[in-house]
Amino acid sequence: MELYFLGTGAGMPSKERNVTAIALTLYDERGTMWLFDCGEGTQHQMLRSPLKASRLEHIYITHLHGDHIYGLPGLLTSRSNQGGTSPLVLFGPPGLEALLEPVLRLSQAHLSYELIYREVSEGPVFEDDRFEVLCAKLDHRIDSYGYRIVEKDKAGKLDAGKLKALGIPPGPLFGRIKQGETVTLSDGTVVDGKAFIGPPIAGHKVVILGDTRKCESAVALAADADVLVHEATFDGSLNDLAQAYYHSTALDAARTARQAGAKALIMTHISSRYQEEETRLLLEEARTEFEQAWIAKDHWSFPIRP
Repeated sequence: MELYFLGTGAGMPSKERNVTAIALTLYDERGTMWLFDCGEGTQHQMLRSPLKASRLEHIYITHLHGDHIYGLPGLLTSRSNQGGTSPLVLFGPPGLEALLEPVLRLSQAHLSYELIYREVSEGPVFEDDRFEVLCAKLDHRIDSYGYRIVEKDKAGKLDAGKLKALGIPPGPLFGRIKQGETVTLSDGTVVDGKAFIGPPIAGHKVVILGDTRKCESAVALAADADVLVHEATFDGSLNDLAQAYYHSTALDAARTARQAGAKALIMTHISSRYQEEETRLLLEEARTEFEQAWIAKDHWSFPIRP
């Protein structure tokens, strides 16, 4: 599992940063990837990356401002041209389908796959046997959401050494015991599989927020996250401007991470007033409140480890 940042700028593209798009690669877990927001030029950024649109399974849109959605028509049609045939689920706020469908229809876009719309509201928006995705409303000028991606706990490791000590050789019995079954050996010994399995392995928790001012719902959504991705449009000296435009400062992001008990903070959605060297100001400011903080940049990746 890895986060790959395709666009990390705020409002409009600059020479150093494209507008928002973040990929979560789930190649080991699902053989697919999920995309969070799709600003203008995302498909171009993807061409310069190791990512393939054909492997997209879900797209999650945080809100309907242009710097988060204007890349959708191009990416969706290019996915067809690049051989994408599997269904693609598009999650987003009310109005996303009404906004996008006329563009696809009037441009006579041909999609070689099924495009499925899922309108989001607060609460669970997706769940299967491996992942759950939850959604909460943030504090922005229009409805803006954050997504909490929870990987469900995995079964504990089998203590193979303990089984071998009982004279149980590797083979089909190992598999049954690993499933927690109770098995009877040829000599009549009854083996409780649960006694040979370690504690469950905690799954990862990743939280990706849309544009927002600092708010309690962000803190709640990010509780105990392995990684929190939070906008940091301005530095603390521009707090009044951030409040007026419903955005966050680097200090706001750091305080949210600290209050939530997150393990790592990645700041994105950086104003173009901060050129590459000037982003150090944002990072230094954030680390006064939360040490495990980073500033994302385009084509930067962050592996998510236990």
